[in-house]
Amino acid sequence: MESDIIIVNHHLFFADLAIKLQADGAPDAGILPDAAAVIFDEAHEVEDVAANYFGISVSNLRVEDLARDIERSMQSNKMLSPSLSGALGSLRDRSQLFFSLLPAGDGRFAFETRREFLEENGDEFLGFNQALTRMAGELEGLPQKPEEVFHFVRRAQEIQVQLSYAMEAQDRNTVFWIERRGGRETGATMNRASAPGSRGRQNVFLQATPIDVGPILRDCLWSKLDCAVLTSATLAVGGGFEYIRKRLGLEHARETVLPSHFDYQSQAVLYVPPDMPDPRTPQFTTKAAERIRKLLEITRGRAFVLFTSYAQMNDVYHRLLGELEFPMLRQGDAPKTALLEEFRLTHNAVLFATSSFWQGVDVQGEQLSCVIIDRLPFAVPSDPVVAARVKAIDAEGGNAFFQYQVPAAVITLKQGFGRLIRSLHDRGLLVLLDNRILKKQYGRTFIESLPNYRKTTDLRVVETFFGVGG
Repeated sequence: MESDIIIVNHHLFFADLAIKLQADGAPDAGILPDAAAVIFDEAHEVEDVAANYFGISVSNLRVEDLARDIERSMQSNKMLSPSLSGALGSLRDRSQLFFSLLPAGDGRFAFETRREFLEENGDEFLGFNQALTRMAGELEGLPQKPEEVFHFVRRAQEIQVQLSYAMEAQDRNTVFWIERRGGRETGATMNRASAPGSRGRQNVFLQATPIDVGPILRDCLWSKLDCAVLTSATLAVGGGFEYIRKRLGLEHARETVLPSHFDYQSQAVLYVPPDMPDPRTPQFTTKAAERIRKLLEITRGRAFVLFTSYAQMNDVYHRLLGELEFPMLRQGDAPKTALLEEFRLTHNAVLFATSSFWQGVDVQGEQLSCVIIDRLPFAVPSDPVVAARVKAIDAEGGNAFFQYQVPAAVITLKQGFGRLIRSLHDRGLLVLLDNRILKKQYGRTFIESLPNYRKTTDLRVVETFFGVGG
């Protein structure tokens, strides 16, 4: 509280802001003091992080975590009575039943039948709520309560409030959706340890996310600050800030695009093969694997091969397994930090990865001399949050594809390509296997937004750049 400068990540900042909003101006709410100025680095991430913390998420995993914490605390304090134990058992049963009744689906999908669900399963919803109330009542009735009991009661009440909102609220600026992890899903999504006794059980998350965080940020953040600075190497689209202004509710701001200190024209070549099939066709993966193999032979490995989906990554990886003479690393086979360290220490290594390696990764020097991206990184249109944003923009008479989907993909592409040139001495090849950037009208926006790389569609230029061939 006495610090002049405080450095936190986006998640802590917006978690604190969300707590203060919920407390509605109560003194001492949150953990961060008021600030005269806030600098958001990597500001292209603000919308998604803010949407996450201004939304809610209720899950069977969260309920199980609460029940487990209460059980451990009461056992260590020798206060686990038969009635409290019974209340915990009832809560677990009611939670498991309620979440098992929620609509089935793969991954993330919109929950558009909440009213019909409650009409059919109202008793189970009520029973779950009552189990939370009963458990909180048992805790409040304990004599000489240890301090953590008050926190358990608050957690139970938060789940009740958020559960009611997720099931009954009618906010037009909120998309309600469900996410299922584990169970039938691939191991790629199961990166959090399951609660005791829940191995193999599918974890179900009931979510409510703001569609447009702009008005929320305008009211609770920008209007309260004397000064805010937003900075990122990938914040501009087409040389301007219209996209980020709109998404973040920024009405009045001074802006500037500063030239890079890298000499992209001499340090990097961007190669887009003109003869590749459309990435939406079945032929694309076979041709992509062949072209990637050829390119890696030219660069002698030393590459990140980045994909927009796990399925595409695994498909190409298996096609090239045994075909490449270079060490092959794959996201998911080891923790991210371990993979990066192995890549740095392994000569001519090739790392196959997805979204988490598109940003925040820094490998300088010749060890990383090539970044290959399979396709333009448009967000999955069926994702419930993306679909809701698209629908909202179109409903207002806008064009969601050009106002939202293209700019978002531009920023992601710039992040991916940004892995290559990390210092004044770095030099290498950028590859985009998706030639829609050359053929479609929207491709110009991507080209104009990228740094001034030397560009080519001729593989011979790539060979010359690496001193290969005659």
